[in-house]
Amino acid sequence: MRDGVLLLILSALVQAQTRLAIDTSKVIDLTYDYDEKTIYWPTAKPFEFQRENWGMSAGGYWYSAGRFSASEHGGTHLDSPIHFGKGQASTEQIPLSKLIAPAVVMDITQACAANHDYRLSAADLKKWEQANGTIPAGSIAVARTGWGRYWPDKKSYLGTDRPGDTTNLHFPGIARDAALLLVERKVAGVGIDTASMDYGPSKDFITHQALNGAGTYGLENIANLDKVPLKGATLIALPMKIKGGSGGPVRIVALLQ
Repeated sequence: MRDGVLLLILSALVQAQTRLAIDTSKVIDLTYDYDEKTIYWPTAKPFEFQRENWGMSAGGYWYSAGRFSASEHGGTHLDSPIHFGKGQASTEQIPLSKLIAPAVVMDITQACAANHDYRLSAADLKKWEQANGTIPAGSIAVARTGWGRYWPDKKSYLGTDRPGDTTNLHFPGIARDAALLLVERKVAGVGIDTASMDYGPSKDFITHQALNGAGTYGLENIANLDKVPLKGATLIALPMKIKGGSGGPVRIVALLQ
C-alpha cells in the first residue's frame, strides 16, 4: 500500500514538473562515475567496460554498444540487507518507500580529519538530535566524514592500494552502538562517504551485521555529501535491480528544498 501511495505522489510530482522548469540547482548528484579508476574492495573484481561496436556502421549510421562487468560492491553502491543478514531482503525486494526518503546528515569531518579510523558513535547521534530533533523513522541516516576529498586516490581513500590487501585498510566508519541506535530509530537506510559502513580495520563487520541483520540497507561511497544539508533534503537511491542480489551500483541524488 505504501508503495502504491508513493508512486501516486511521484506521478503527481512528475506531472507538475512537466509544467514547470526543473530547478537543477536543487538536484545534487551523489554518485561517482564508473570507470577504470572506480574504487572497489581490495579483494573484489573491479569495473570493466568494453566497446564492442563503436563507430559508423556498414549502413552509414552511427552505432555504439558495449558491455560491462563488476562486483556488486564497489563505487557508489547499495548493500542489501541480505549482504550480512541471513534471510533478509535482497536488492529487488527493498521497497521504493525506503529508497526515496528524507535524509539526515551527521557531520563528523573534523573528528575524522584528526583520526582516520574514527567511528560515528551513539554519542554523536544524540548530539545531533539535541540540535536537530529526533532522527525520524523512515529516514536515511548518512555519515559525512569528508572522505570524498580523497576519491579516486585509492591509497588515501582506503589506506592501501595493494590488490587483495585488507590488513592495512584505514578509513572512518560507523560504530556498533550508533548502528543499534539507528535501528532503534527505525531508519530506512544508512549511508556513508567511505568504502564501508564499518571502519577500515574492522575484521568482524559488526556494524553491517547490526544494520543488515535488522533489515536496514546501506549506501557506501556516496559522493558530494558536503553539498547536502544536515536535514531538509530528500534522497533518491535507486540501485540496479538485481534479483537475489546482495547489492549493486546505485544512482543517488539529493533533492533540496
